[in-house]
Amino acid sequence: MSPVVLADSGTATKIFVLDTNVLMHDPSALFRFQEHHVYLPMTVLEELDNAKLGVSEVARNVRQTNRFIDELLTAQKEVVIEAGLQLNKFTVAEEPYRCSGRLFFQTEAHDDDLPKALPGNKNDNSILNTIIALKDQVRDHEIILISKDINLRIKATILGIRTEDYANDRVVDDLDLLFSGSCQLAGDFWETHGKQIESWQEEGKAYYEVARLSDEEWYPNQFVYIDSDFEAIVRRRNETGFLIEVCQNYYGQRHSVWGITARNREQNFALNLLMDPEIDFVTLSGSAGTGKTLLALAAGLTQTLDQGLYKEIIMTRVTIPIGEDIGFLPGTEEEKMTPWMGALMDNMEVLTGSDQKDSWEQAATNDLLRNRIKIRSLNFMRGRTFQNKYIIIDEAQNLTPKQMKTLVTRSGTGTKIVCLGNLKQIDTPYLTETTSGMTYVVDRFKHWEHSGHITLMNVERSRLADYASEML
Repeated sequence: MSPVVLADSGTATKIFVLDTNVLMHDPSALFRFQEHHVYLPMTVLEELDNAKLGVSEVARNVRQTNRFIDELLTAQKEVVIEAGLQLNKFTVAEEPYRCSGRLFFQTEAHDDDLPKALPGNKNDNSILNTIIALKDQVRDHEIILISKDINLRIKATILGIRTEDYANDRVVDDLDLLFSGSCQLAGDFWETHGKQIESWQEEGKAYYEVARLSDEEWYPNQFVYIDSDFEAIVRRRNETGFLIEVCQNYYGQRHSVWGITARNREQNFALNLLMDPEIDFVTLSGSAGTGKTLLALAAGLTQTLDQGLYKEIIMTRVTIPIGEDIGFLPGTEEEKMTPWMGALMDNMEVLTGSDQKDSWEQAATNDLLRNRIKIRSLNFMRGRTFQNKYIIIDEAQNLTPKQMKTLVTRSGTGTKIVCLGNLKQIDTPYLTETTSGMTYVVDRFKHWEHSGHITLMNVERSRLADYASEML
């Protein structure tokens, strides 16, 4: 192992050894360790080289990592590799990285005769052997392995190597801290704050101007409620207070949306967001059976076919199977996506009332809806612009923050995007509740006046589904 030069760095400076999956997940991880150093084993560079081909998100991230390293090498041609590349010499216009450490590479093979060396040529073992040799050489600095691979972290811990998960992409420390979209007010709210509230009616709507409360932090389009007596939405906030508007009532059949009525408070909140043309981006989270897809489709059909606000509905989702993959599917893009859109088909049967129509009427209805509802694959979204469309992104919890950004930035004038997902059911490898793209957008959009989020709580599918969601 060649010597690692750590000049002008105190003993508090740490060396973080990055596993390949960290860079596959976030290429900017190289610049996320502030004053500490980053070390890349040769095995990691080899794995990056093997994964650089293709059009997947992982392949794109690998290519970006390679470009970062190449630009660092190009910018510091005179540097001695053993002395490390200065990470603070690299800047990106979009995001300035504040780091003062160095990037080191493994330049010699590790010693196979190390006392704790693992046998075989497995890549994980090679990385661990490299760290063992590095610890033997650099004794004044703590060495930490950063990996998203749980098994590798377990093996490292057994060998006495400190290890951590990559947490820089974590939006919140715990899912319970994520913005829920609603806030319950105290039962004595009116009595306590009555003198700080002004009320009036305008165009049939009731408004309240509430002075800023020291213990409240409300966001635009957040819902506030008092038990079953009062439901309102925050329309505006400023330095002096909040403007709140009493919610539209979607409970009764007289106020139904494409025949669908709200069965609980959160569903009523969701319909208020979905039916508001001033809200361009809506996120609905909740467990299976809470009505996310049904509400989104009902609102989309009403605003597309009845009100003419949108030209068509576009529905898409990430194609990750629960069990074994069944292989390639024949047909066009829409035909290939059809098996993944079972939720769409199930909810369309409810919305069109298939069991109450004869075959001719049902066929005519299906033809009409098929012309206005398009199924598209995420794989072909890059570079497109959607004008006056109502876009539903199903299973959004399986998207990475970068994929979510790619999709949301496809929206053009007059387009509304609705993201649906259950953060308890994530199938994407190395993605968790706190790092999901859906968690990312919920947190980043909560300050924007043209977006809204609500977490659906109650399962309305059936008593069996309700019991299963609680007990299983």
